[in-house]
Amino acid sequence: MKVVYEAANLIDAHLVRHALEAEGIPVFLRGEQLLGGMGELPLFGVVAVCVPDVAWPEAKEIVDALPLNNPGDPAAELDDAGMLPDPA
Repeated sequence: MKVVYEAANLIDAHLVRHALEAEGIPVFLRGEQLLGGMGELPLFGVVAVCVPDVAWPEAKEIVDALPLNNPGDPAAELDDAGMLPDPA
């Protein structure tokens, strides 16, 4: 398994997971169970989205195309209907 995305939070991790699974790529969320931990665990960087080694190139392309990688990108903003604008 290879890490294709290190999530800032659990919601981002699940958004990436669902996008990859929709394309038929199996996903494992590493560290999901650690989010409730306290003490010496870091507050971020705990959850990673992992995919099989052979699926990593395709998964990386999908993750790079997701709007959560570019939060300041105007193309990532939702329209009034809650949908992403047409990229054309």
